[in-house]
Amino acid sequence: MQASPTNESGRLFSSPVLEALTRTHIAFPLVIFYGTSVLSMVLVLGAYGIALKAALGLFFVGLVFFTLVEYTVHRYFYHMSTVDPGRARIQYMFHGVHHEFPRDKKRLALPPAMSIVVASAFMGLFWLVLGVAGFAFGSGFLTGYATYLLIHYAIHVHPPPKNFLGAVWKHHNLHHFVGDTAAFGVSSPLWDHIFGTMPPDPLERRAGRAKA
Repeated sequence: MQASPTNESGRLFSSPVLEALTRTHIAFPLVIFYGTSVLSMVLVLGAYGIALKAALGLFFVGLVFFTLVEYTVHRYFYHMSTVDPGRARIQYMFHGVHHEFPRDKKRLALPPAMSIVVASAFMGLFWLVLGVAGFAFGSGFLTGYATYLLIHYAIHVHPPPKNFLGAVWKHHNLHHFVGDTAAFGVSSPLWDHIFGTMPPDPLERRAGRAKA
């Protein structure tokens, strides 16, 4: 799907209430997810008395686990096969609209209501599976999610920085503007390397053809 030259995407719902729930300022989900992460870690270290070293280990594992979830959801759900109109509609609402209007600032993150639901669902799941340790694991997971949102927003709103972070901008821009069948990692290209979905660099290909 080609990106639109305009920055504002169109309506997804005829209902003004539902339509309002599809847009947000980036600050709201960041506060919700980073805030829940901090409160969870405070709870783990204070009320539940888990050792700092153990809590930090669970935090790190949760953070890495998020990057795998991010990659998997982006690859298999956001870019699901659109073989029928129903699936095409779902894919467009969740992600296709972003590819068509990649610079629409208000559709770069989940709105507050959905952010609260998602944060609660994940923390509840981690608590059910891991007990109180799930709060430390979930703290890392939600920190990863909030950082992903921040990185994704920055990539689409700001020019690439002239330092090592520029590689993250380049990686995601390859996904948007060269081919959306690769480069599914946003916060990190780690899983693209592992699962073989790193895209070819068009500049390197052109340089190779020039040398040939």
